[in-house]
Amino acid sequence: MQTNVKYLLLSFIFLLTHYTFAQKATEKFVVVLDAGHGGKDPGRPTKFDSEKSIALKIVLKVGEELEKNKDIKVIYTRKTDVFVELRERAKIANKADADLFVSIHCNAHHTQAYGTETYVLSLSNTGRNIEIAKAENEVIFLEDDHEKHYEGFNPNSPESLIGLTLMQEDYVDQSITLARFVEDNFQNKLNRKSRGVKQISLWVMHNTYMPSVLIETGFLTNKIEGAYLSSNKGQTEMANSIKDAILKYKESLNVSFDDSDLSESFGSNASTSIYSNITFKVQIAASSRKLKTKPYNFKGLQEISRDKIGKTYKYFYGATSDYSKIKDQKNKAYKKGFTTCFIVAFKNGKSITLNEALKTPSN
Repeated sequence: MQTNVKYLLLSFIFLLTHYTFAQKATEKFVVVLDAGHGGKDPGRPTKFDSEKSIALKIVLKVGEELEKNKDIKVIYTRKTDVFVELRERAKIANKADADLFVSIHCNAHHTQAYGTETYVLSLSNTGRNIEIAKAENEVIFLEDDHEKHYEGFNPNSPESLIGLTLMQEDYVDQSITLARFVEDNFQNKLNRKSRGVKQISLWVMHNTYMPSVLIETGFLTNKIEGAYLSSNKGQTEMANSIKDAILKYKESLNVSFDDSDLSESFGSNASTSIYSNITFKVQIAASSRKLKTKPYNFKGLQEISRDKIGKTYKYFYGATSDYSKIKDQKNKAYKKGFTTCFIVAFKNGKSITLNEALKTPSN
């Protein structure tokens, strides 16, 4: 990804997305898979297969494996060798109301550099990352009427790059979680060199509502790695690692926080004490939908409250300084079917960790 290489990339808005309790049982977890480049944008040419071809082959393999899960729906930004504009890739994800956006690419360098990298959006740009962002975003110039569609965004302007991240800096946690799973799999399961999870400014598509990552599967300019990524074996192994990371991410959204160990850590009084200036609640759901806090929307539970964080609504059951009572309410919510519920804490109206709350002197 040298700065003089005008090849593609896609960018995305990174927004906090949590498992939506309001989904019906028949609704599926939607993953949008984006094969980088395509058509008149070949990506990085090498003596092996082209980047656009390798990225597509890996994407199709990831999708084939994910589609074996009946509760997952896979949508592709492209399944053939066609050019897809950046803004169109985001529109595909928006229209699908996707839960994840995963873009797959191959890397390049003038040296024999090698290893995998997974990118998420951030303000933390090093000098090198700014140069990478410029190169990746320059695909905009291949699009017709790019001045009109990208509202004056200039891929070569550091100010433009920084401006992108200011809108979404609060929403990268979910993307980092997925990126970490991806890189851990590459390193631990495939014994590939992981260059880590990195943060970068990329063109942000308006009104996208899902965590997003861009995966650089390796350097085509490295003789050994280029041959590996061009092989069916390499593409299959990389695809399976990405698929496993996506499944692990999906599973992580259903795992509730186990607070029983914390109460033991702080002694037997932790389950019976009143904590001054602390309000405990049970988080039962997070959704992009704004629902009335009425019992009929929450399986008969009362004492429901709602907070809006960004574009996500969080729904809570109960509100008390009595830790014993909130644990009982958590058990009640669980029995009602909110199996991913967990206890959260607030001090003077501000969210704090449960660990911090239980360290607060009790009455």
